[in-house]
Amino acid sequence: MTSTITWSRASARRLARQFLDTPAETGTPVADVVSAMLGAHAQVLSAAEVSVGVRAADRTRADVRTALRPDDGSSASLLKTHGPRGTVHLLPTRELPLWSAALPAIPGTGRFASDIRLTDEQATEVVEAIAEALTGSTLTIDELDEEVVARTGAWAGDRVMPAFQDMWPRWRQVLHRAGQSGALCFGPDRGRKVTYTRPPRFTPLPTTEALRTLVHRYLHAYGPATPRDFAKWLAAPGTWATALFETAATDGAIEEVDFEGTRAWVVAGDTEFPDRPVQGVRLLPYFDAYVIAAQPRETLFPGAAYERALARGQAGNYPVLLLDGVVAGVWHQHRRGRRTTVTVEPLGKLTAGQVRELGERVRRVGEVLEARAELVIGEVVSGPHA
Repeated sequence: MTSTITWSRASARRLARQFLDTPAETGTPVADVVSAMLGAHAQVLSAAEVSVGVRAADRTRADVRTALRPDDGSSASLLKTHGPRGTVHLLPTRELPLWSAALPAIPGTGRFASDIRLTDEQATEVVEAIAEALTGSTLTIDELDEEVVARTGAWAGDRVMPAFQDMWPRWRQVLHRAGQSGALCFGPDRGRKVTYTRPPRFTPLPTTEALRTLVHRYLHAYGPATPRDFAKWLAAPGTWATALFETAATDGAIEEVDFEGTRAWVVAGDTEFPDRPVQGVRLLPYFDAYVIAAQPRETLFPGAAYERALARGQAGNYPVLLLDGVVAGVWHQHRRGRRTTVTVEPLGKLTAGQVRELGERVRRVGEVLEARAELVIGEVVSGPHA
């Protein structure tokens, strides 16, 4: 008999498994929190720090930075690199064998025109050149340009890629692929310049095992979900995701459930969901993993939230206010020295109790950012993040 799961119960379990219902216990390693999220989007590092901090009551941005750059000579437990969708993420160092095997196995979508696009052989050559250049070295992007061209050929340096009112060299179209495959990660900034280096050596998982594990991990964190949900999270072809789910179902690794009238999937045997609905106020920053991965988006962003808190249907471009498990507003923080003003724009009227709880959530955001936070309820005038 197929289990029937409601949005309320699914939302309650997802938030619990994300440490958004009850924060992680005191002393929980930052890498464990990031692991539960399946990576913290770090295009805006301060947003990644808040993503971690709102899930762990005793952690601040300093803990995230220490996990990335330990000051005691120990190995980093987090890496900043290219993760799902090719975007910059914080990932646990111990999980590189999984991510470096699974992400490169996702079929590409051919974003570039044929006269710009690298062949598969050229792409492989460039990634190998990046790995060689960064072994034992920390390089800026300009320095890496020189090293890649020297190891491959002048064709790699052709400035044919339109980017930010400029033209980038051809090889950079696989910069994210180098990160996903474990050939590259971000190093410490050199002044205002970003640097890259090579992560610690590791042995990737077999591809089939890595993809099976990634489906399991995604459904554990964000299930019930469909192949389409999984594909959207990874920016992968839908047909590829469907085939992957079909194989997992045939192998008995996942099982079908009825999710609000839609055929969806969970990990086999993982059909226990909370009976109590989600309640309370939460603040999630730019590109938080939960709002990007949890589906269906129309339910997570109901009514006016779909227009106000999304950018042309894309989640993450606004920090959001969650009320009883769904998006009910947006917010923005403006820092001045040791103080930050957090402006929250609810899409409906808040009760006195909700306002008090919101004040506590704002205080926590301030703690994470090591600032004294002030709550202002009003219109957010900042536009979406690019």
